[in-house]
Amino acid sequence: MNTPPSERLGTGTPRLSLNRWTFRTTPIQEFLEVAASQGIDAVGLWRQDVAEVGLDALRRRVDDAGLRVSTVCRGGFLTASAEADRAAALEDNRRAIDETAGLGAPTLVLVVGGVDKADKDIVGARARVTEAIAELAPYAQERGVTLSIEPLHPMFAADRAVVSTLDQALDIAESSGSPAAGVVVDTYHVWWDPYLERAIQRAAQADRLFSYQVCDWNLPLAAEPLHSRGYMGDGYIDFPSITRMIRDAGYTGDIEVEIFNEDVWATPADAAAKIIADRFEELVLPHA
Repeated sequence: MNTPPSERLGTGTPRLSLNRWTFRTTPIQEFLEVAASQGIDAVGLWRQDVAEVGLDALRRRVDDAGLRVSTVCRGGFLTASAEADRAAALEDNRRAIDETAGLGAPTLVLVVGGVDKADKDIVGARARVTEAIAELAPYAQERGVTLSIEPLHPMFAADRAVVSTLDQALDIAESSGSPAAGVVVDTYHVWWDPYLERAIQRAAQADRLFSYQVCDWNLPLAAEPLHSRGYMGDGYIDFPSITRMIRDAGYTGDIEVEIFNEDVWATPADAAAKIIADRFEELVLPHA
């Protein structure tokens, strides 16, 4: 009988990070305690946690639990065409960078924003994202934070992200001229991309591969498609293959499990964390 990950050498599952939104309905303190009790030493936090607890208090809670923060979600939403809205978005992203630095996290995940319905100009929206990230990247670099642009599945282009592929995200990162701009690979959003392996190599060669997130693609899609994410192994994604692409590109950082799913949220947090650790050890870690 295999030893559970949380009992192995007293160190849990190496490289596993739990994203806060996987436990969205769990109070923040309980979430931190569950992660620590499973022997997991990293968590991805959201800005809502900062708003709820306060930046300094949240950092103390993380430190007291013996944890570190792998990512902060999220910045972005940079596609507005109105000048006042664009200025407000830039200011909010500067605050997000400050919060990321305050939590000791290396990277801020950016969901860039969807099409502005005022003009329906997706090309223009991408251009505004490119300009905004070029403006934000030097500030992030000063604060010791990187910006991880997250391409989202094309079905989210209207409302969440006009950047759909890793290559598009890399084009924007490289256009910034800053080493602080890069990408996150989230399996839910990019597993379908026929050029994924090449793009992962491109990101690594440019030192712009900042984060790797995993969860499965479940069918049928939920009424809110974002909530169709599932435990690794429940859906259609080939985690060994994609994880080997990440490994072969030289990525050695945290691997963050980010699941938005009503059934997972209804599961007791300790039970969900155990399932995640077991699936991670079976499907991801051997190939990382």
